[in-house]
Amino acid sequence: MLKYLKRYSIKDYDFWLVILMIVVTVMGILVIGSASSESNQNKQILGLALGLFSLIVVSLVDYHFVLKFRVLFYLVDIGLLLSVIFFGVEVFGAKRWLEIEQIGLRFQPSELSKVIIILFFAGFFEKHMEKLNTVKILLLSVILAAFPMALVVIEDLSTTVVTLLIFITILFIAGISYKIIVVVLAIGIPAAVILIYEIFEGNLLKGYQLIRILAWRYPDEYPDDSMQQQNAIIAFASGRLWGKGLYNSGSDSVKNGGFISEPQNDFIFAVVGEELGFVGSAAIVILLFAIAVRCLYLGIVSKDLSGRIICCGMSAFIAFQTLINVCVVTGLLPNTGLPLPFVSYGLTSLVTLYLGMGVVLNVGLQRRKAGRG
Repeated sequence: MLKYLKRYSIKDYDFWLVILMIVVTVMGILVIGSASSESNQNKQILGLALGLFSLIVVSLVDYHFVLKFRVLFYLVDIGLLLSVIFFGVEVFGAKRWLEIEQIGLRFQPSELSKVIIILFFAGFFEKHMEKLNTVKILLLSVILAAFPMALVVIEDLSTTVVTLLIFITILFIAGISYKIIVVVLAIGIPAAVILIYEIFEGNLLKGYQLIRILAWRYPDEYPDDSMQQQNAIIAFASGRLWGKGLYNSGSDSVKNGGFISEPQNDFIFAVVGEELGFVGSAAIVILLFAIAVRCLYLGIVSKDLSGRIICCGMSAFIAFQTLINVCVVTGLLPNTGLPLPFVSYGLTSLVTLYLGMGVVLNVGLQRRKAGRG
């Protein structure tokens, strides 16, 4: 492995990207401390330490060497997702986690799956670059993407949607023909309309997934199931411009009244809105947007296709997941159960993001000389 480790120039290391990640993570840690217990805040601090260690190590390993193990990563991903189906633990109606009770470790494979899919297809499309627009390669890529997504949709519809958007981005970056895009849109748009209709008619989704969508669409008819999202909207709006302040003990706080269950997780942005106001909320969105844009830039100046896919895939991961989470908290989308990148509580999500960003940094270390900046 040592022969794949390279001597890099320190001036090519993207410290600005690292600083952006640390700043938004620290902001998340502060809000988590206000939204929940000190133990959760301490765990998130541990997650930041583990994430930074992972990021530094991975960023110094040639990403071409990492991609040599893409098939192994893919098989591990499938194995973990299958394990959730058979051995996973259910929390709030969703079975997404593997748990090792002896050490108190809970792990969410679907979060890691998004990074693995990016790495797998970075190597796959690099290898089959010249044959991308053939029926054989396109069909094979769709099947390979569909298998893990089919396993994830059983556990988590929202993660499947994000993964699908990441895969579509990867296809576009890989160079799929515009003719194929037009054909897919011609078929996909009517199919999507029919799919949405069938979902609202209750013919496709069952259980908590259907209830969440109906509660969003008809909150008055599902008061118990829409309460979390409605309270989050109230909390977000009540912060106004500057917010009520971190760690405030005001009786008028939606968070302090316990009206948002597990506020440190998927609805952390509601706490941000209430305590840091529009200014703090905008700051976090801008930081996440800046991270996504920087990843996109590193993809543009990457020296090869696999590097572009890795950077643009991670950019899509952060951008789409941020967009969906913010839309859920503000009532524009149904409750999905997606964490806000770098901000929501959860070691799996945080460390996974830092791992993926470590690979992005290595792509940046090997960028084209003409594109350095």
